[in-house]
Amino acid sequence: MTVLPDHSLPTIQHWMQAVIQHPNGVEAGVAAQACLSVTVETLETVVPRTSLQTSTQRLQIYADAYFARLLEVLRSEFPALAHALGEELFAEFVAGYLQDYPASSYTLSDLGAKFPEHLVATRPPREADEPDWADFLIDCCRLERLYAEVFDGPGPEFWFDTAIQPDWANIDPGEFAASRLVLAPWVRLIALRYPVHEYISATRRQESPQIPAPRATWLVVSRREYVVRRAPVPSAEFYLLTALRSGVPVGTALASLAASDGGDDITVDAVEGWFAAWAAAGYLEGWTDP
Repeated sequence: MTVLPDHSLPTIQHWMQAVIQHPNGVEAGVAAQACLSVTVETLETVVPRTSLQTSTQRLQIYADAYFARLLEVLRSEFPALAHALGEELFAEFVAGYLQDYPASSYTLSDLGAKFPEHLVATRPPREADEPDWADFLIDCCRLERLYAEVFDGPGPEFWFDTAIQPDWANIDPGEFAASRLVLAPWVRLIALRYPVHEYISATRRQESPQIPAPRATWLVVSRREYVVRRAPVPSAEFYLLTALRSGVPVGTALASLAASDGGDDITVDAVEGWFAAWAAAGYLEGWTDP
């Protein structure tokens, strides 16, 4: 590479990085950068051609390697989505995503953060009221992204030995009803239209699962001992956890559950069992006093 005397090495390095990272290719990257006053026609003043390759072709090698690395990162984060789409179509989806959301973070763990949002924004028009193929892909992407966020986020590894194990028999019912439950930050809730957790698990076991039929699914995703775990729960339990996470008092959340569809079928024993199971699983970080 020819170092131009009027520009510092950091300036040239910044220029080259911007050019090879441009989502629309090297020529578009050159045209978008004004810091060196270089055009596609004068590119040889910065990157000399060889007997076999033009300046653009030489830069394209770096650009191709850069985007191949990003594709590899997203494939490792979304293996089930890649399996459902097939490698070629998955690569096309990634190319479209990176055009809308170029990598901008210092860490590649943030690269797929907007992928579910991108799939929602670019899905084809819905042809029926029932969940369809696009909904399956979106659900799959949402859950795989959630797994990544829980894995990279705060965890209970140094906290679980002192996790809350309430003495339910001695808790004052009135005070507890007026308190607000605090769910641990590594506990996440997600409602899905397909049982994609089963599909994802099968692909990670190197199986070749079929696309499942639509089925409303409610999951609690958490982490323990550096392992991301997902627990399917009934809709009523999910409803109650969602209400409690919003910060309403326990009594208010229970009253709302009782008034909801099917709330009459929920027994006191079932609710007490849920609270005990949440505490045992490390879902509860604590609760605030009334």
